[in-house]
Amino acid sequence: MEEQRYAVVTGGNKGIGFEICRQLATNGVKVILTSRNQSRGEEAVKKLSESGLSDAVFHQLDINDPSSIACLAKFVQTQIGKLDILINNAAEDGLVILDVKEFRDGGGFLQVVDEKAHLLSNIIEEPYELGEKCLKTNYYATKKVTESFIPLLKLSKSPRVVNVTSGYGHLYWFHNEKFIEELQDIDNLTEERIDEIIQWFLSDFKVGKLKENGWPLTVSAYKVSKAALNAYTRLMARKHQNILVNCVHPGYVITDMTYQTGPLTAEEGAKGPVMVALLPDNGPSGVYFHQTKIAPFSIPEFASFVKAFYEGK
Repeated sequence: MEEQRYAVVTGGNKGIGFEICRQLATNGVKVILTSRNQSRGEEAVKKLSESGLSDAVFHQLDINDPSSIACLAKFVQTQIGKLDILINNAAEDGLVILDVKEFRDGGGFLQVVDEKAHLLSNIIEEPYELGEKCLKTNYYATKKVTESFIPLLKLSKSPRVVNVTSGYGHLYWFHNEKFIEELQDIDNLTEERIDEIIQWFLSDFKVGKLKENGWPLTVSAYKVSKAALNAYTRLMARKHQNILVNCVHPGYVITDMTYQTGPLTAEEGAKGPVMVALLPDNGPSGVYFHQTKIAPFSIPEFASFVKAFYEGK
């Protein structure tokens, strides 16, 4: 008889996170759905139960609060004794949409490219404080959650870590050659150097030197946070070879974070993370998935991949 699998999903009360929980439960995985807000999390579990998926339970989690992470880890340790799947989905976007109607009418995030940065100042604002919070959440807090669950994942026969990333986190979007070279050189990259690169970005962001030093000009902090997460994913895969650690871009999905824009539903967006969470034991590790397809980390190959993907080839 197959051993029961258990999963923790961060940011699981709505959007892609909720759909990940639903699809995992449909596949027989017992899910610990987490969110910062207790009532919303409990309501999400109730919604799953009413649809016939009664194995999901709620546990409060604020990934920016170390004591909250520790509380969840203790719960999993005492109630289950191991963890099979960790899906890091919770994230911040680091920006404010000033004119939602104009943003939607203009094509949502499809219009948000560096070449048009000067035309978007009345639509999008990226305050430094939100950018700093974005990096703390998407990179540092996600890293803390992962490290807290590594001991429990090591007790699983088929451990998986899935980091929900973004196409915006690919190095294709960066103009800083030193940054690109360092994050691609995974054999020599260290977590300490990722920290230094993040601080380098924040310093430039604070004094308005993004263009001068080759950083993204639009959705800047979010792009850097996800690029750092992608690099960390590869480092973790190398460090923990008995755990499959991968990152997945779910696609451009209609959620609150995208201000209800995008071509994909949350159900479609969740398919990639769920597929990767359920990879067989001989599956890949340290890999970037664009939805359900493995995509290259190298920039020229990724540019060709993106072109082919959007042309439907």
